Amino acid sequence: MSLLSVEALDVRHGLLPAVRQVSLTVEEGETVALVGANGAGKTTLLRAIAGANHVHSGRILFEGRDISGVTAHRRVRAGIALVPEGRRLFPGLTVEENLLTARAAGRRGPWTAERVIEAFPMLRPLRRRTARNLSGGEQQATAIGRGLMCNPRLLLLDEVSLGLAPIAVEAVYASLRTVIESGATIVMVEQDLRRALQVAGRIICLLEGRIVLEGRSAELTREQIAEAYFGLRGAGGLERA
Repeated sequence: MSLLSVEALDVRHGLLPAVRQVSLTVEEGETVALVGANGAGKTTLLRAIAGANHVHSGRILFEGRDISGVTAHRRVRAGIALVPEGRRLFPGLTVEENLLTARAAGRRGPWTAERVIEAFPMLRPLRRRTARNLSGGEQQATAIGRGLMCNPRLLLLDEVSLGLAPIAVEAVYASLRTVIESGATIVMVEQDLRRALQVAGRIICLLEGRIVLEGRSAELTREQIAEAYFGLRGAGGLERA
């Protein structure tokens, strides 16, 4: 049984379809990257899995249980944590306080504030600094750490590298590899295809709300992904490598 199963999922923004008949599975311990152009439906899909967007039709199964109608906060308690685009930290709270805010909402488990800081060493000298005084990379590290503090079975990361300087992206991904090596299960939205291919075992490409390419990172070429990403001729419909 897969940890996560999405079955024929449709999600709309008003009358506008944003995710169309999407089906996918995620196994425990797997890292999956969702890629695609702006407006492809990646964030909407991630938010639907987290319970932040309403499901129009289809099902979301977590550990075999249909959670399509379960509220977002109950999904957190069940083991699903979303790190949203834009980080959304509490600006007046310190790094450590932001981490601790997730403790009450989450589950018991191995991730503590100290373990998060071990995984993201850039945060150690900053633990008493307020979030508003952090760089973009430091904020992203704090946001991912706050997600881990929920001790999730499934961690959803939206736009990991968006808006970050290259040196900050390098630091965040160095720590993210530590998280992945710990056995975490991750579904991530990433615009940087090179980074996605480096850390994800599987790539799923969306175009206009549909999956148009899916396969193991080691088996997909950049040309295949680029064609699917932009809807170029030759990507043709649903491909599963």
